[in-house]
Amino acid sequence: MQRMSDQPARWSQATVYPDMWANPDDDPRNTEGPSPDGELATLQDFLTNYRMTLRMKCEGLNAEQMACRSVPPSTMSLLGLVRHLVEVERDWRNWISDGDPLPKLYGEKDADFDGAVAEQVEVDAAFSALEREQAATDAALAGHPDLGERLGKDRVAVRELMVHRIEEYARHCGHADLLRERIDGRVGQ
Repeated sequence: MQRMSDQPARWSQATVYPDMWANPDDDPRNTEGPSPDGELATLQDFLTNYRMTLRMKCEGLNAEQMACRSVPPSTMSLLGLVRHLVEVERDWRNWISDGDPLPKLYGEKDADFDGAVAEQVEVDAAFSALEREQAATDAALAGHPDLGERLGKDRVAVRELMVHRIEEYARHCGHADLLRERIDGRVGQ
């Protein structure tokens, strides 16, 4: 049986390990020096790396590839994942707010996936919205460095929200691995 790594033409520009996205020395997620000190800094570092991983999974794809669905009947696509994470970032701010909830950007239920159409303007808008919503959620949490502090109507702990954010991105990076492999054969690292 032929192994996936026996087919280096399928992979990336990495030369050290041809089935990786990037050479380890060029991977923006690899940093020199010690890991962050403290629980909050560690959680933020993991979140940053998963956010970066999602973007790496989408790099170099056109609008048609970004909107390519996994397998019927699923509506999952890389573009749908990006749009979904826009909604999730927005919703997390609802968790920690005492005010009225922010409205959905793409509509109810699965509109984030269903509306993921193969148009470059949609792809650009989704990444712009993701950046904006991530920054807004980060800013909302910046004023709450105590991980045990409870926020919002449901009194969710900041720690719980941070761990949930990491879990959400990690799960969807796994989906993105499979979606990207279906599109052009590249696998994650």
